[in-house]
Amino acid sequence: MSCTRTLGANALLSKQPASHLLKAFNSSLAASSPSSSLSYGTLVILRHPSPSRRQFSTTNRHPFKFTNPAPIREFFPVTHTEQIRRTPAAWSHPIYTEAEVNSVVVAHRNAKTWSDYIALGALRTTRWCFDLVSGYRHDKAFAMTERKYMIRNIFLESVAGVPGMVAGMLRHLRSMRRMKRDNGWMETLLEESYNERMHLLTFLQMAEPGWFMRLAVLGAQGVFFNAFFLAYLVSPSTCHRFVGYLEEEAVLTYTREINDIDAGKLPLWEKMEAPPIAIEYWKMPEGKRTMRDLLLYVRADESKHREVNHTLANIDYKEDPNPYSSTYKSDDRPHPNKGIQHQRPGGWERDEVI
Repeated sequence: MSCTRTLGANALLSKQPASHLLKAFNSSLAASSPSSSLSYGTLVILRHPSPSRRQFSTTNRHPFKFTNPAPIREFFPVTHTEQIRRTPAAWSHPIYTEAEVNSVVVAHRNAKTWSDYIALGALRTTRWCFDLVSGYRHDKAFAMTERKYMIRNIFLESVAGVPGMVAGMLRHLRSMRRMKRDNGWMETLLEESYNERMHLLTFLQMAEPGWFMRLAVLGAQGVFFNAFFLAYLVSPSTCHRFVGYLEEEAVLTYTREINDIDAGKLPLWEKMEAPPIAIEYWKMPEGKRTMRDLLLYVRADESKHREVNHTLANIDYKEDPNPYSSTYKSDDRPHPNKGIQHQRPGGWERDEVI
């Protein structure tokens, strides 16, 4: 069919009800010949959003936008050029096995020094603020839904990438200022920040935040960045312990989400497929690409950050090399690596790795 009468973009993106749009669309069909071809992709998107967006939605399009709907678009579209085919991830993600992601456990490292107690106190204060802003409460009187969990995930992941970036930047400047090697620390810290950003981009393919969430993220990043920057100048070890405790909370949150899916409390997530960006980044195998599988991968990453930061807090930040980018003299026993084969929720002690 060759259709010469199609709906314009303004008609499709106007604020008319869907029924009016369909009526106009049917009128245009009636005036066309039976043998014409028709492109109706935009209208299909309007009536049938992608599965990942549709299952969160409280409106036709955006799940928790607090402003008027904007024109239909991809939240962060891929940039296409004449010469470049694709831009792969700067850091390839290690491949997790099903047994490894299911072996992650909720754990807490007890505070032992004054530095630990300061970090734990700061964590509890930060957690209270994050819970308040994201509206998170996990109790019977305040049932968490898919929408509430997604708001919390997006907010936390937008802030979780700050510590690695700040610490890596300061390590980089320190190395140049002192004209000494960094001993491999900043690569691991920047990779951690990159990984947290990938978590955020994954969730953003499922839900687009509105203006209130954007302002909350802007304020949280500004306060947290500067606070962590100043704290890291004073005591890097305390900051890494703080991040270790923060990642303990992240593991707990994602574990609760997984348990709620298993308990049937999140029906919209039970058969939801992971977005393409997640499948490519984590190299998710066929048959293991549901929302629950995605949360298992994200939780495994957070458990690794928990281990890494507790380990970095246990060693000498001035002289010791980074255990996660080092080659060891003996392979007779497990050593820290980028995978999660040998998990240490409380981190590796200095005498084990140095």
